[in-house]
Amino acid sequence: MNNNLKQVVEGYVAANISFFHEARIEKLKTLKLENLLKRKNPYLYKAKDLNTPQSVVESLASAFMSSAEETMFGDWLEGLAIHIANLFFNGRKSSAEGIDLEMDKEDIHYFVSIKSGPNWSNSSSLKKLSENFVKAKRIFKTSGHKANCECIEGCCYGTDASPLKNDGHYKLCGKLFWEFISGDSDLYTDIIEPLGINASFMNQKYKIEYDKMITRFSKDFGEIFSDKEGNLLWDKILKLNSGYPDDYILHI
Repeated sequence: MNNNLKQVVEGYVAANISFFHEARIEKLKTLKLENLLKRKNPYLYKAKDLNTPQSVVESLASAFMSSAEETMFGDWLEGLAIHIANLFFNGRKSSAEGIDLEMDKEDIHYFVSIKSGPNWSNSSSLKKLSENFVKAKRIFKTSGHKANCECIEGCCYGTDASPLKNDGHYKLCGKLFWEFISGDSDLYTDIIEPLGINASFMNQKYKIEYDKMITRFSKDFGEIFSDKEGNLLWDKILKLNSGYPDDYILHI
């Protein structure tokens, strides 16, 4: 990494990484046990032989927070990518639907949709992405712009063996994506070290809040969903997760 880019990355991380860690802690503070139980599969936890309030709560919380952190950190990386693209290729946050970044490079205007990793999509979301690219290009052309434009599905990590997709857009993952927005082929490896600065301190603060949440939810779970002998009341758990009121009428 050239020294200028290194300073850019280190400066951005130093100024902004705390927002990711604070968002994780804030997510913990807004969690509710009832919502966790409604969002996850109770049959799975029975099949895994989880038979104590703490074991169920820990599994619920771990699965939920892992998914939430992936989303939050993906948003954070998007901000880093836009910042880097802005410095090197006049990149800016896009207002177009489904488009995160617009930038100009070698006389081509690019519409970029930034994803955390390569396995984010299903067939319907890919169709929507393609529609967003077509719409963005159409609006760009009808607004009087003369430059050629291309569309990029940029993934912050991973690989894809076939970058050119059937609808004509390119899927650039990992090294290819970070090199595309910076011109530096080593950026994808070099950005990882700054992320570790103060990580131990930040994660200790998170762990304190996480442990408090586990203790609180385990106590509540035991009081609500256990009998006097300590057996979990799976029927009661399922009624919360999957049941309907007795007077509910199914109209099909």
